[in-house]
Amino acid sequence: MAVRLAVVTAVAGATVLLPGATAPAADAADGYAYAFADGARRIEGATGTADAVALEPGTTYRSSLPRSGTVHFRLELDAASNAYASVTAVPAAGAAVTAADGIRMSVRDADGSSCSSDSVSFGAARSPRPLTAWGMREISPGGLRCQEPGTYYVTVERIRPQDSPPDPWALELATATEPGLERTGATSAPGTWDSSSPEPVTGEPERRRGGSGFADATAVAQGVWRDDVRPGQTLFYKVPVDWGRQLYATAELGSAGGGSGYAPGALSLTLHNPVRGEVDDAATGYAGRRATADLSPVPPVAHANRHAAADQVSGMRFAGEYYLVVHLAEGVAEDFGEGPFGLTLRVRIKGGGQGGPGYDGEPVPRGVFEVAGRAAASEGGAASDDLAMKAVAVGGIGTGSALLVGLGVWTVVARRRGPGPRPGSPGL
Repeated sequence: MAVRLAVVTAVAGATVLLPGATAPAADAADGYAYAFADGARRIEGATGTADAVALEPGTTYRSSLPRSGTVHFRLELDAASNAYASVTAVPAAGAAVTAADGIRMSVRDADGSSCSSDSVSFGAARSPRPLTAWGMREISPGGLRCQEPGTYYVTVERIRPQDSPPDPWALELATATEPGLERTGATSAPGTWDSSSPEPVTGEPERRRGGSGFADATAVAQGVWRDDVRPGQTLFYKVPVDWGRQLYATAELGSAGGGSGYAPGALSLTLHNPVRGEVDDAATGYAGRRATADLSPVPPVAHANRHAAADQVSGMRFAGEYYLVVHLAEGVAEDFGEGPFGLTLRVRIKGGGQGGPGYDGEPVPRGVFEVAGRAAASEGGAASDDLAMKAVAVGGIGTGSALLVGLGVWTVVARRRGPGPRPGSPGL
């Protein structure tokens, strides 16, 4: 399980960064390379703020992180939008990493005051894999820091450079902005919500090959999904979750064909929100028998969740595509072989969808806080929601064919239910 620390000093809106990429390309010699966003701009992180390259909202970048030192990037922000930035660090496969090693990032104003900070480490498995941290500048009534328009900086560094592998780590950076609301919203997190764990979804698993990065994450909906995973591999899936709906997920690793021993933290499952911010993670050891990593229950998606202190609540602050990231530790191979091992992903989406919070403008990138097909899923339309998502997620169908299938499903549902409201689109 990754070890995290997050501190946010301002509360309110937020900005998201997410690529609208198509087919990314892997960038390493091994078969488990991270898939960077197609067309991501290559930039160099500066050793100081004076030479920091500007990050444009809605754009994805590639860079690198040296063993020692801090790299800086620049944000130019207005006085109304919340801004989010994420950074994914990718060490080389087979790199010798420690449990405490990882990355730390922060968003700071021009005077060096921290707006937010986040860190993530490899944890007990000590298995090299993509690590993602996020930061934000939030506009808050009565906020004391990071409220002014102007220049801000994103800083990234390794947590324990003295124990870290010597080679540079590849970086993927993404940024996004979120507009304020047309009307003042709630200023505190929802007081109560159903935090009980539901029964796992059952049924015949459907084959779905996981992606190799955020940009090529495989779409799944409510259901049971089957894949294969090898030690050292990380798989990415995405699940559309609308306002007012709850997401539950578990990852199961099947029994080994032979071998003996115990691999701590072998199977990890991490939930990221639409701006790649980590919401929750779970990990379990592996002794050659079936093992399960269960995410903790998270609340229904709501704008007001951002006012909560706990990551599992505050991260569920907007609708859109949530990411499920599964990693099998390299150490599993030492005791149980190279596999592949059977992986079962169970996804449940609970609750009826709701309307959006009423953004005063458009986010960047546009549509990042929307769920496709919302118009077809009018009041009580959870079933139609799932049907549309399943159509888009059908494996083995080309992009164009999947789009036609999805449009056909939405058309049929719309005819059954009658015209629905036009999907709300947040603004910048």
